[in-house]
Amino acid sequence: MRTRKVIALLATTCLIAGSAAAQDYSWQPDRPINIIVPWSAGGSTDQVTRVVAPIIEEALGTEVVVVNQPGASGSTGTKAALDAPRDGYTWTANAIANNATYAITGLIEDTSIDDYHIYLHVANAPLVSVNADTSYEDFGALLEAMESGEVTVGTAGINSSGGMALAAIREAAEGELPGARMITYDGGNPAVIAAASGEVNATTQLAVEQTEMVRAGRLRALAVLSDTPLEVEGIDPVPPITEFMPDFEVAADYFGVFIPTGAPQEVYDTMDQIWQDHVMEAQALKDYANERGAMFAPSYGDAAREVAMPVVISEACARVTRGEAVLDPSEIGIDCPGS
Repeated sequence: MRTRKVIALLATTCLIAGSAAAQDYSWQPDRPINIIVPWSAGGSTDQVTRVVAPIIEEALGTEVVVVNQPGASGSTGTKAALDAPRDGYTWTANAIANNATYAITGLIEDTSIDDYHIYLHVANAPLVSVNADTSYEDFGALLEAMESGEVTVGTAGINSSGGMALAAIREAAEGELPGARMITYDGGNPAVIAAASGEVNATTQLAVEQTEMVRAGRLRALAVLSDTPLEVEGIDPVPPITEFMPDFEVAADYFGVFIPTGAPQEVYDTMDQIWQDHVMEAQALKDYANERGAMFAPSYGDAAREVAMPVVISEACARVTRGEAVLDPSEIGIDCPGS
């Protein structure tokens, strides 16, 4: 009986403590918050969002639900978040370059980076890997095959990190990769599984989506789209793409949670404080980054926008160069060099 009383007392104490912590914030949600991940389960955005959601949930004292809504290179779920009531209860998650450039490719009209309050957590790098049964032992051999034969490359679509990585490789090779044929899937995880199973020869999706398959010997990692090697426990160091393409331009690909503008100011004030108090040094996110090959890089507000703009500008202007743009980036406040 005494044990039951102690348990009941501890439960009551925890409840009171939790309530007190929640009252420290100006916004007290009265129902669950939905974070729309516009990609399928298991991909890079889904992985890291499911790490950060419990941190927010515990701090805010409100359930935070991750909802997968894939389609059209992430634009379907992103538009659903933008179309939802601007009451602070519907957010989205993605790579910031995607949200900032959907209008340029015509996937979502009349949108830009200015439509969100930005909360970043990690930066990711694409990884070029091949099915372990292929004959390609290094990135140079894969490039030769892309020039003279046919290599199928699984990605989550042209607007995904994998799709943009493949386009950047083509551009660095001055478009001379006629044998590289992109096969698209609803998310990074299906694209990686396709490469691991041999359905496609290779993938250019993010390292965080591939590390488990590389560790398991299902994929062979050839190059990381970075200027430094990728070093992850249990995997041989992966050489940077600049060893093979010295002039390859590298920009960190930042991921985060984005709250559409127009909600009550207390929503953003509360999330700013939660990001500062609970995310900026979150051990769970650090562990995720270390284990998966991401860079732990949280920021929010003006600081987040500042670190994100190089990749936003790079991707927006690259779409013009590649002929993928239906809208001039300048119309959404992005000035391309030399324009």
